[in-house]
Amino acid sequence: MSTDHGDDHGHGHHLPAVEDWPRGFGEASWWPFITALGGAGIYAAAALFIVAGGSESTINPMFAPLAAAASVGTFLLGLYGWLYHAFVAEFWSRGTNETGANALRWGMIAFLGSELATFGAVFTYYFFIRAGTWPPQELPHLTGSLVIINTAILVASSLTLHWAHVAIRKNDRRKFVLGLLATLLLGIVFIGGQVYEYYEFIVHTEFTVTSGVFGSAFYGLTGLHGLHVSLGGALLAIVTIRALAGQYSAERHVSVSTVSMYWHFVDVVWIFLVVVLYAGASLGA
Repeated sequence: MSTDHGDDHGHGHHLPAVEDWPRGFGEASWWPFITALGGAGIYAAAALFIVAGGSESTINPMFAPLAAAASVGTFLLGLYGWLYHAFVAEFWSRGTNETGANALRWGMIAFLGSELATFGAVFTYYFFIRAGTWPPQELPHLTGSLVIINTAILVASSLTLHWAHVAIRKNDRRKFVLGLLATLLLGIVFIGGQVYEYYEFIVHTEFTVTSGVFGSAFYGLTGLHGLHVSLGGALLAIVTIRALAGQYSAERHVSVSTVSMYWHFVDVVWIFLVVVLYAGASLGA
């Protein structure tokens, strides 16, 4: 990359794929494509897991976890590169622009709308099977202490994130960082609790994704939600690292706002999921 080319952009950071595009398109990047590739690979890995679990499958069961690990790594790498070059590299050199900030917030709202449609499609499948003979097969005990504790943890994480958001709007950096760290820790504990719940169901009750229509609905909904919480955790980690590096202020905290919107969304979805999927299935049975 020539010096003149770098001067045209006004910074010393190399943006990926710049040299592959004509002059004038210097902000073009391959990072969104890498992120999308990783996200698609996660769904492909889930399909491999289902197919490999069949009695007549010729696919090695190890392919699914390997594909999942590679896809998650690719997704996180793409997400990091995308966010770093788009928002982090020149954070303090950019001027504050309320129009741009509102555009990002509305962009997140539009994204959450698409996510609502995704969850709605899977919930529609569950309501469809719920309208028939119930229960379709023997159900495990769903409303144990683990799901109650996990729900309390996720709700608490929304409260700590809101506390952090309020703190940065008051330029209280200490409370802001503490709130982010607490939220990130609670999110990790929630994911650990969900993994442990899967372990209990699969190993001790033999309730798996192939356990009839309810098994596919249960793991489809909870797995989709767990994937979104994991994505939210990755976003929170990026925001936390930036906060520890001294970024954000009362005037500059758009990404904190958008990540907060996303995190509160997955919190609300989980509460709805617990009421409908866990408590609803148990009461019906």
